[in-house]
Amino acid sequence: MKNYDIIVIGSDINCLVAAALLKINTNNSVVVIEPTHYFGRQTSEYEFFKNFRSNLIYDYIDWLDDSLIKKLNLGKFGLNIVEHELYRVSLNKNMQHLKFYKNFLKTSNSIKPHSVNDSKNWKLFSEHIEKITSLLEPIYKMTPPNLSNISFKDSISILNLLKPLKNHGTRGLVDFIRTIPMMMPELLDEWFESDFLKASLAVSGIKNITQGPFSAATGLNFLHHHINCKGHIHQNIFIDGGTYNLTKSLLNFLNINNVDVIKNTPIESIISSNNTASGIMLTNGKKITSNMIVSGLDPKNTFIDLIGLQKLEPSFQTQLNNIKYRGSVARIFFALKDLPNISGVKTEELSEIFSISPSIEYLEKAYDDAKYGKISSDPAIEFSIPSIRCPHFAPKNQHVLSATVQYAPYKLKNNSWNDSVKDNLIKSVTNILGNYITDFRNIILNTTLLTPKDLEEKIGLHEGSLNHGEMTLDQFLFMRPTISTAQYKTPIKNLYLCGSGTHPGGGAHGRNGINSALQILKR
Repeated sequence: MKNYDIIVIGSDINCLVAAALLKINTNNSVVVIEPTHYFGRQTSEYEFFKNFRSNLIYDYIDWLDDSLIKKLNLGKFGLNIVEHELYRVSLNKNMQHLKFYKNFLKTSNSIKPHSVNDSKNWKLFSEHIEKITSLLEPIYKMTPPNLSNISFKDSISILNLLKPLKNHGTRGLVDFIRTIPMMMPELLDEWFESDFLKASLAVSGIKNITQGPFSAATGLNFLHHHINCKGHIHQNIFIDGGTYNLTKSLLNFLNINNVDVIKNTPIESIISSNNTASGIMLTNGKKITSNMIVSGLDPKNTFIDLIGLQKLEPSFQTQLNNIKYRGSVARIFFALKDLPNISGVKTEELSEIFSISPSIEYLEKAYDDAKYGKISSDPAIEFSIPSIRCPHFAPKNQHVLSATVQYAPYKLKNNSWNDSVKDNLIKSVTNILGNYITDFRNIILNTTLLTPKDLEEKIGLHEGSLNHGEMTLDQFLFMRPTISTAQYKTPIKNLYLCGSGTHPGGGAHGRNGINSALQILKR
């Protein structure tokens, strides 16, 4: 039996960030334990076919918290962020693709063939989004107030929550309050007339959630993916060498600072008695004791699987059961014997992100299938060719295409994720990609599909939810993950949360880990 001051369960970005901050600010003994084969979890690499690899989930990162890179000086530990001008290409069958650039004028010129009026409105729309996200950004850096038991301290916290909104005046406050609950068409109809442009933007509103563009508060999800973007719509961050190198830079930091890291070690339970956590029991029978446990797993895995329902109050059990996960994102990896040729796209542009979302109605129809427990027959697809930026992903002159597909529900009505169902989804996605990639079928060597159920089994995502619970208005701020755990502490003494299920939500940005660590340091 070994003892540590702090145990961190999980190895995603939030876990590693929390471990780093707790170590350098306390000098306590810290250990990070990853129960699965995939260290880094959603930012890990995945060998899906012999000599062919890919980023498991994230081919890019929407945004990184600025303070994360500065405070930990991750550049010194191997992190290199790749600067690029073109962010995304939204593909059009008529080869009038929409290209989203860092430069507002270039994007505006790309929009012009679809709508002259929309091209004129582009910069104003970008400035509008920048204004609203600038109101949201300070809220992302706060610990949500405790509304279940309001004290004077919590009242002050609520006032601090309103301060960023007040600083932008009445108009800013009105715009903020209007936009958060909006469905994507409501937001976009105020600015644009081109349905193709609106669909190309709406994909950010439905990204990684089981909601359609006409669902309420998809405006919130759109904003969530544009935090720290300074109005650059569809901005994305590539990590040199692959997304796993963000994990590696944090791992290097932990190693230098004497944080122990234990990989591929399944955990049987969190040891607790008298409502107090005191360590963990591994499946091999060994115990690790600790004065504090920080879990980066989702709430279901943390409380139901590792603590056990019998040790939880009935009211808290109800809160846990009310969390919506509803994963519906599948990942498909193609091993290719040649570099794909996409009509209307230059060779030097092939390293960027591509999306297929012809219209708002197309996206809503795709969601309709999922709503009734069916796999979308014409899903929304986002894809990239990561082997261009990461040559080690494939043998010389061969490539990898990785696609993120919505919607492929975790729970299928009157069916299961059998081989036949999987093959049908692969065929559907292959056919859609073939509409844009010349002779696509003839360059495919292998295709591997990871369903939400596969993601649950491989990296412990309950129902395959990439966000550890959907990014919806009723699961935001002081209601994330539950009203009694929104401050990163839990009803179990000495047990804290730091994963994507906490405020401010999903992604590899690291803010959850920062917020959690700062809250723990105050105790």
